[in-house]
Amino acid sequence: MKNIHKLIVILALLVSGNAYALLEIEITQGVESAMPVAITPVAGDIPIEAILLESVVFADLHRSGYFSIIDKKKYPQQSVKLDQVDYPKWRNVGIEALLTMTATAAGEGKVRVQFELYNLVRKNRVLGHSVTTNKNQLRKVAHKISDLVFEKLTGIKGAFSTRIAYISEAGSKNGKQYQLQIADADGYSPRTIFSSSKQLLSPAWAPDGRRLAYVSFENDRTEIFVQDLTTGKRSKISSEPGINSAPAWSPDSASIALTLSSGGDPDVYILDVESRKLRKLTNNSGIDTEPAWSPDGRFVYFTSNRSGAPQIYRVSFGGGSPKRMTFKGNYNAAPAVSADGKYLAMVHRNDGGYCIGLFDMERNSFRLLTDGTLDEAPSFAPNGSMIIYSTRHNNSTVLSVISSDGRVRQRLSLQKEKVREPSWSPFRR
Repeated sequence: MKNIHKLIVILALLVSGNAYALLEIEITQGVESAMPVAITPVAGDIPIEAILLESVVFADLHRSGYFSIIDKKKYPQQSVKLDQVDYPKWRNVGIEALLTMTATAAGEGKVRVQFELYNLVRKNRVLGHSVTTNKNQLRKVAHKISDLVFEKLTGIKGAFSTRIAYISEAGSKNGKQYQLQIADADGYSPRTIFSSSKQLLSPAWAPDGRRLAYVSFENDRTEIFVQDLTTGKRSKISSEPGINSAPAWSPDSASIALTLSSGGDPDVYILDVESRKLRKLTNNSGIDTEPAWSPDGRFVYFTSNRSGAPQIYRVSFGGGSPKRMTFKGNYNAAPAVSADGKYLAMVHRNDGGYCIGLFDMERNSFRLLTDGTLDEAPSFAPNGSMIIYSTRHNNSTVLSVISSDGRVRQRLSLQKEKVREPSWSPFRR
């Protein structure tokens, strides 16, 4: 990516009360072609909450890559009351949509939030809601506003209220602690689901968003567990001899694809979640691993070195001969499939290192999205608009989000520990 400039946005007041936090948004050249949108300063009588509301919505919409948030210096009106929009003035500066918000005290630690969205091209108000919430729920309200605005302007369901799961690593070489954590999609409000002194790997969301499968070394070998996020109940679902790794839920939650080496070489298997019966899906003398499902459940994509180097293949859920999907370069791995089934994100090795690449399966075209040296574990947002991945930064490992068109990149730099292996949740049911 070229000509990256940086915009520092204040995202105020973590729920834990830790003053202000800085989140860095890297905007690549070309974002100006996105829809120009204005967000007027949040009105009201509680300035701290106003700053938080505005900055969260700003960061959400910018991160998607669909919108270019216009500098306030260009606004013809700095504050707009209901039905007082001067449409010709806004259109004269090239802005297509206008979002206004207010945040007022509602007593007993509550905030009343109201927002209005105007289509400046059609000259009408297209969205408007108000809600009263506790102050500690204001971030969730802001994400919901972003979801509604995103859907109204694009026709695509917003994914800002979803969550991410990832593995964090802290401590010294002789005393490391690994944690399976979940957080808001922008990295805020982290919560530890499971902690261990032994390595944890490969978190994978169930389609209902209430369970996580993951790999644990707690018994000095790889085993796969499923944990209920509501009850905390935890069960071991695979402890075969050899490797147990890379769990991936089927779209109907009935099956989990995983990698086992109990038959010799690592292959992809299908585990029936209810009966715990196993079915071997691939059978090759090489390494078959990292399964990922197509959205309709008909196919399983996976990484294999059967051609001599890691490439991505696809096999029918019922079995059969796999089809090779990637041919660009000599290393493509860790497939992730977009919600519409049209795109494959992957780790691609080029001369500069390991980057995130995107393969358009309908057009048979490939392009690089990132320019890092060690970018790993891509995972699509449930609406396909963004991809989260882990990357090296300042001698550590952090999470970054990039829009699927590659125009906007945001580093989630709030975590103090090393974080990796992100997995984006489905929409909440």
